[in-house]
Amino acid sequence: MTEMVHDMITVEAPLREVYDQWTQFEEFPRFMEGVEEVRQLDDRLCHWRIRIAGATREFDTEIVDQLPDERIAWRTVGGDVKQKGVVTFERVDDAHTRVRLSMEVEASGVAERAAKAMGVVENRIEGDLHRFKHFIEERDRATGGWRGRIRPADSPGGTAPADPATPDDLPPPAPGTGPPYPGPV
Repeated sequence: MTEMVHDMITVEAPLREVYDQWTQFEEFPRFMEGVEEVRQLDDRLCHWRIRIAGATREFDTEIVDQLPDERIAWRTVGGDVKQKGVVTFERVDDAHTRVRLSMEVEASGVAERAAKAMGVVENRIEGDLHRFKHFIEERDRATGGWRGRIRPADSPGGTAPADPATPDDLPPPAPGTGPPYPGPV
């Protein structure tokens, strides 16, 4: 059972600061509900431990496309959770940035199906974006930043992943929110 989730928020901070903060994955537990730990293993891989509907899940994610100040796309590559998604960043003006998040989450276990039925995933993502907004606005600057470029073809072995989050298979945008990414890869 797959769930598509889309949300958007405008942050009162410059594009570079917002993007840089989002690349600090190990900071996610500070504003993402249910995220207990994120360990960045290398430029592409992170290990996550989350709690949803009373169950703890661990999984790894791979960044399959990262273009500074524009987008970060990922997919799970191992563990208890199956998902893929993209977050995009759009300059509104010098002091405001629009953040769009589109995710496809597969509800595989009893806890995940219960969470889907209760709208937990959608509510968490909406809350997470609001907490991210407050986190970056209150700090007035990012806690760090990584500005490297990752392309789908940069995966181990030098070929695109078997199931990359590319423009053809990214979750579609919510109605009225525009494309899930700013243009072709």
